[in-house]
Amino acid sequence: MSSPRRALIFVSSVQKELAVERRAVKDYVEGDALLRQFFEVFLFEDLPASGRRADHVYLTEVRRCDIYLGLFGNEYGFEDAQGVSPTEREFDAATTDGRERIVLLKGTDDGVRHAKMRALVRKAGEQVIRRRFGSTAELTGALYASLVEYLGRTGGLRTRPFDAAACPGATMEDLGLDRIGSFLARARNARGFALDPATPARDALAHLNLLDGDTPSHAAMLLFARDPQRFLPTAIVKCLHFHGTEISKPIPSYQVYRGTVFELVDQAVDFVMSKVARSVGTRAASNDAPVVYELPRDAVTEAIVNAVAHRDYASNASVQVMLFADRLEVWNPGALPPSLPPDALQRPHPSIPRNPLLAEPLFLTRYIERAGTGTLDMIKLARAAGLPAPEIRQDMGQVILIQKRPAPVKPSTTEVTTEVTTEVTTEVTTEVTTEVTTEVTTEVTTEVGKLLPLCATPQSRQELQARLGLKNDEHFRKAYVQPALSAGLIEMTIPDKPNSRMQKYRITNKGAAWLATHRKSEGGG
Repeated sequence: MSSPRRALIFVSSVQKELAVERRAVKDYVEGDALLRQFFEVFLFEDLPASGRRADHVYLTEVRRCDIYLGLFGNEYGFEDAQGVSPTEREFDAATTDGRERIVLLKGTDDGVRHAKMRALVRKAGEQVIRRRFGSTAELTGALYASLVEYLGRTGGLRTRPFDAAACPGATMEDLGLDRIGSFLARARNARGFALDPATPARDALAHLNLLDGDTPSHAAMLLFARDPQRFLPTAIVKCLHFHGTEISKPIPSYQVYRGTVFELVDQAVDFVMSKVARSVGTRAASNDAPVVYELPRDAVTEAIVNAVAHRDYASNASVQVMLFADRLEVWNPGALPPSLPPDALQRPHPSIPRNPLLAEPLFLTRYIERAGTGTLDMIKLARAAGLPAPEIRQDMGQVILIQKRPAPVKPSTTEVTTEVTTEVTTEVTTEVTTEVTTEVTTEVTTEVGKLLPLCATPQSRQELQARLGLKNDEHFRKAYVQPALSAGLIEMTIPDKPNSRMQKYRITNKGAAWLATHRKSEGGG
């Protein structure tokens, strides 16, 4: 049996302004395991040289296509004898012939567009729904959603992909509106995202293609729900720490994390970084003593965010992060695309996200940096730290990443003596410390312990999050700020206006007492 004919997508505009975006569209469709089964892309610049007139060629191709994709930018382009550009001729031909039309508009400032391009944008807006994009990731995300919708409407797909499909039983009331606003602020700050943080939630979700009709999609719930696990109970991350090199009970440390995908990543990264060795440098170069971890934080983050973003959410398994004495393992439910075997991840490769509508907001907030480079970045970071490149394999329905830890350094006799002396000194010190210090010691978590030294001088929330390498506001507030405030270890500089934009946090006498005792117990003097 022959395979069904693929629908032809004609990509408009031959001006240089959008050359990169046109090529990105073709590469994305051809590289996506789903889309390439149903579509092929025509680019005018791919045609060989011939004696045919260019205007005859592109109008012929428009009439031959199934879908007209209009990419509109600032420039209007070459004008013929009637003062009309090829882009407008193409749009008019697709309209006259009744072709499916998708219009994607680059940028948010219509004032900088050529006057005739503004008129074309208005004309298109009166006939079809337009989507704006600022980056290539936003372009491919919008295109993916439009093509999936087309397939669903024309019968090409009987069901929508998981991340685009409606989440059963979910409503707009199940979403945290403050989380959507916070996301929009971060996306605008990190990537220059088009939408204002005050954009209504429904409009923001529609722009991000996170609605299936009037119902939030699975991706919307994973990103912004107040309680995502109520709808997707296996969307959790299990973190385990073993002192040896094998899985064994009892497990010294075992945490199950819940929350949005942003919170899952932040919590899991915090778990790992709190367990690995770190060294603190001197303050010779700045007021902040540099901290170097045995495993690069960015590499750990990349491994975990890839697992959370690209896992198979239809699986009953969950993401597992396991730290052993000699290695870190991250288990991701699902399988790599057939065209992307594990060894291909060791060299430049296309990005083929399993959940593109989930991945795009992670890109917009810089949880994911550049499409298709995540594993290459991990390799580079590992080698810079003197570690072997991470190993990636498929086994038991999981994609497993393994990063070796540095070999432990055996202590010398002098070191052992120092350790014993320090331990004895600490015990004696503990006996004579004040009641306040003892009380504080029992209350301080690992997270709060990291926060206190940074509050020696008043710092804003944004400054503290940046210095801790944290991106999720909610996780930072719940795990760091609230416990420290409740224990009286830090205080607000403007306590009567807790939500003031000028608000900062500083260490209290109680916090300083804990910090001084803690440094002594670590041999810091």
